[in-house]
Amino acid sequence: MANPQRGEIELALGERTLTLCLTLGALAEIETLCPAGESLTADCLVRVVAALARGGGTPVELAELKDAPLSLEAVTDAVAACLTAGLEP
Repeated sequence: MANPQRGEIELALGERTLTLCLTLGALAEIETLCPAGESLTADCLVRVVAALARGGGTPVELAELKDAPLSLEAVTDAVAACLTAGLEP
């Protein structure tokens, strides 16, 4: 279960729920995956979710994310909420 005090956000992945959290490690990974000024691709978004899931303590394989029946809206909402929560003072 996600802890909002830590900035954790839940994302349903089929029958599994991922806990996403922006940690320093996840942030460094995201900066490497998505250089500033470049367009966000689906592959990059999947890798961002994987990095945030590792930060939240629920690692997931890229193949599992790529094969999951996820809505783009649910994924982008969860990533945006996680980044917002992690960057708030």
